[in-house]
Amino acid sequence: MESKQEIIVDSDNQLQKPDGPTGKIALDPDKAQEGLAQLVMTVMELLRQLVERQAMRRVEGGTLSEEQEEELGVALMNLEEKMEELKEVFGLDDDDLNIDLGPLGNLL
Repeated sequence: MESKQEIIVDSDNQLQKPDGPTGKIALDPDKAQEGLAQLVMTVMELLRQLVERQAMRRVEGGTLSEEQEEELGVALMNLEEKMEELKEVFGLDDDDLNIDLGPLGNLL
């Protein structure tokens, strides 16, 4: 049986985050920017992971020169660093980017 997450609203009518990650995007109209940032960052993280997997396939397949492998490794590390910086800017963590897709499971 799946447990349900509560939405907590304080006395100032502000949405409070329940203890622990919910895996859901906040859709509170007053916090639309935060929800949009979370959605955009989730899509960016998904794409980053897909690019990383494809790069690993190419490296393992031997289709890249050593120089290309090095450049690819540096680019992926830089991209991961930038994602970490952006998560800090928007106050997000890895759990916030892992959206619950219901019966399909979690996105990441």
